Amino acid sequence: MATYNSLISRDASNDPLVPTPVSAEIIQELPSMSALLTRARQIPLSTKTQRQPVLDVMPIAYFVGGDTGLKQTTSQDWKNVDLIVEELAAIVPIPEAYLDDAQMPIWDQVRPRLVEALGSKIDGAGLFGTEKPSTWPTAVYQSAVAAGNVVVAGTGADFAVDVAAAAGKVSEDGFAVNGFVSRPGLTWKLNGIRSTQGVPIYQPNLQGTPGGTLYGYPMSELTNGAWVSTEAEVIMGDWSKAIIGMRQDISFKLFTEGVISDDNGKVILNLMQQDSVAMRVVMRVAFATANPATRLNTNSATRSPFAVVQATTHQS
Repeated sequence: MATYNSLISRDASNDPLVPTPVSAEIIQELPSMSALLTRARQIPLSTKTQRQPVLDVMPIAYFVGGDTGLKQTTSQDWKNVDLIVEELAAIVPIPEAYLDDAQMPIWDQVRPRLVEALGSKIDGAGLFGTEKPSTWPTAVYQSAVAAGNVVVAGTGADFAVDVAAAAGKVSEDGFAVNGFVSRPGLTWKLNGIRSTQGVPIYQPNLQGTPGGTLYGYPMSELTNGAWVSTEAEVIMGDWSKAIIGMRQDISFKLFTEGVISDDNGKVILNLMQQDSVAMRVVMRVAFATANPATRLNTNSATRSPFAVVQATTHQS
């Protein structure tokens, strides 16, 4: 349901941003980054729609029979992956009196959380199809499952075996795994895996890289709220085959005049008349996945550059 009446305002009972003078510091976690904006291949777009050619049919060579045998013909073909830009936006209105009374620059606290919110929407749509625009293709998780590149957690002797089995499916399709994105907390599950002698098997990177590595490739936990833990434990694959098209990078604009209205045109907030300021964030982005033909699998229906270790709680 669309929302038009949410705003940052004063809480008379317990307001942490307009306190008695004790501390002006807001203790908060570093805003989570987007998995797709971090790992996917980014290309600039100059128009709303752009086509990316992807190899679809591989040429075939033949042995020639004898000195005068006839040489056969072959072909190579491409198909287009459509990158269609969609707009993401949000407006945060704040009364001017609240801004004046706050003991720290509120907009400096709002901006990074808005960036996180945009990343969460992109990840949710691109990875799991959550609120996905109809113009974007099937999400990474659903396309991997449809191609059969899925292993249900608990299938193997331990979780590490399940991950290896799923990664093997990517290799069998002719692609190379170059990274992992997982549910929050998966690192601790890996830390708990022990050999039959009780020795820890997983040795994460202790140099400060979030998530460390898995089988020598970077792994990061997605903590921006986009991960669907009931569906998957980890997604792996060739992330260069996930494409982010950037038409307009994140931009902010402050407004002191104007009105905010709902779907029916009813004015919810008049910035000038009600002494309020609004920050608007806008981003225009496209997403698609490329699934080029390979020598190992020419059938696009059973081929995917991604694989999934599926949660045991997933809905069939």
